[in-house]
Amino acid sequence: MDAVRVALLREVLAGTEWLDATRRFAGALRGSVVSHGGGLLLVGTPDHEPWHLAAHLVDEAAWSGTPELAPTLVRHGACPSDPAHLAVGLGRLEAARRGETLLVVAPEEPVPLLARVHEARRAGATVLALGAGTGELAAMAHESLAVPAGAELDLDTVQHLVSAAAGENALPGPRGRGRWRDRLSKLAETLTAPPPARW
Repeated sequence: MDAVRVALLREVLAGTEWLDATRRFAGALRGSVVSHGGGLLLVGTPDHEPWHLAAHLVDEAAWSGTPELAPTLVRHGACPSDPAHLAVGLGRLEAARRGETLLVVAPEEPVPLLARVHEARRAGATVLALGAGTGELAAMAHESLAVPAGAELDLDTVQHLVSAAAGENALPGPRGRGRWRDRLSKLAETLTAPPPARW
């Protein structure tokens, strides 16, 4: 999902709790990593590795000038022969320390992962959870955002909203509908305009 689609999605969701919830969660994420100078670890489950969120956070880190948002993707099936950005295994969670932030993305309770997350928290890492919003993970997280099964938005869509909000340099204040639409319209025109003719 590109920036224009995320902007349109935000327009559709205006007035719902989703925008406030994703911005609150993204603010907690950004606040944690920026205040500690980085150290963002991102982990999912064996069936749901958040590589797409990792890529979006890398982009947002570059665009916003906030390198601390670029995560280390921790993978369940990492192999030493994988490219460096995909070769970090679960052992990295055991090395998590104070000042690091662990973002767990799990559509359901990640039972095999809970002991490692608990140890990371005991070692001083800040734990954030994005997923079902129930169970032990939600209880041990410093901040969580629940995306229960059957919610209006799915977990993938919420991840797009969170990554975009994390990259915002300042949370936008309330705006009139005309102003927002004017800006969105101008952006769409710029992106779809043909290139200038060169003679």
